[in-house]
Amino acid sequence: MSLLSRPARVALVAGGVGLALAVTACGSATPGTSAAGGSGTSADCAPFTQFGKHDGKKVSIYSPIRDVEADLFQQAWAPFEKCTGMKITYEGTGEFEAQIQVRSDGGNPPDLAFFPQPGLLERFAGAGRIKPAPAEVKKLAEQNWSADWVEYGTVDGTFYAAPLGASVKSFVWYSPGMFKEKGWAVPTTWDELMKLSETIAAAGIKPWCAGIESGEATGWPATDWIEDVLLRELGPQGYDDWVAHKIPFNDPKVVAAVDRVGAILKNDNFVNGGYGPVKSIASTAFQEGGVPITEGRCALHRQASFYANFWPEGTEVAEDGDVFAFYLPGNDPAEKPVLGAGEFVAAFADRPEVQAVQAYLATGDFANARMKLATYVSANKGVDIGNAQNPIDKLSIQMLQDPDTVFRFDGSDLMPAAVGAGAFWKGMTDWINGKETKETLDFIEASWPKS
Repeated sequence: MSLLSRPARVALVAGGVGLALAVTACGSATPGTSAAGGSGTSADCAPFTQFGKHDGKKVSIYSPIRDVEADLFQQAWAPFEKCTGMKITYEGTGEFEAQIQVRSDGGNPPDLAFFPQPGLLERFAGAGRIKPAPAEVKKLAEQNWSADWVEYGTVDGTFYAAPLGASVKSFVWYSPGMFKEKGWAVPTTWDELMKLSETIAAAGIKPWCAGIESGEATGWPATDWIEDVLLRELGPQGYDDWVAHKIPFNDPKVVAAVDRVGAILKNDNFVNGGYGPVKSIASTAFQEGGVPITEGRCALHRQASFYANFWPEGTEVAEDGDVFAFYLPGNDPAEKPVLGAGEFVAAFADRPEVQAVQAYLATGDFANARMKLATYVSANKGVDIGNAQNPIDKLSIQMLQDPDTVFRFDGSDLMPAAVGAGAFWKGMTDWINGKETKETLDFIEASWPKS
């Protein structure tokens, strides 16, 4: 697979009155001065002069991305802040889905928000709460992402939000050293995965560890399990039909897929390595879910590419390192659909400085700046795979950029928010805590908005 060519950059008209697309090299600051009027040199700030000067202006961002990843975002755009003269205030929260509604209803929305669910984005767009993206930002998004990704940020034909980061969710993390010591092979089919789980359990180790606690978003890691299995069981078209509610939640095919996941997550012989019985999954923070692998207390953890950020400090992510990941297999080793997700940058304000930040975040330059700092994945065509910080990031980017990859977005993120970011999360948490499959799916099905 070869990388696609870097797209043209977007240039912002100085002063921020409007945006203009340019295919020439970025402008330069006055010799010997900073483009932001600060301490930086013209060479330092030359790449940012295209975004105009916004001395003293402030732009607020509200996001579900927090902790280490939040710090890395702020480091990545620090040169942009310095050179444009603006200040970006960032707030990450584990209660984004609920609190963004509270803030919007209360007349205190942020300037920009990173929406992790296109379904939630659609609700805000339909209510007139967010601003359509400037035409030139749309052009930039169309240059830098595939049509599918652009469509995720589009509501009723109007483009609202350019993509930001991405994740590949179809991974199972493991310890290469443990596998080598025990003579275990990476499975290539679901049957092999289940046999491996039985072998590990027979060796006196709980094969799986998991955590689905995430504040008000508790339950989402369990929904990822269901989506990944449904994508394999129903195929891409069947998956799309389920997401669109052409296949109801309590359909027998969905019941069977959930029970297939339950053969792992609700099996006391298989979980929850390092933490306790099945119910401990619901109270274990997702950030901590896989840590027992590094302690030899479990062998497998299904979680997305971004989990590379959550291993204990000093953990080496590599094929021969402390941890690595393999593709979550299905029934046919020749079919490898990929489940993934991402964020979308939507604006509650359309001031020039806000639009400047929107545009910068949609560039390959920002994605590369963030990638250089630590593990990060983007479906932006302008990313240089050489900036990938670990083999999982590199593999994820190759998957996302490969035209032969069958990619599907996280289903709960595409559904109406009351379902995908509500009943589905809650239902799967109740399921982990002992509720039966059919009863759980009936509950989720009943939450689907009536048209």
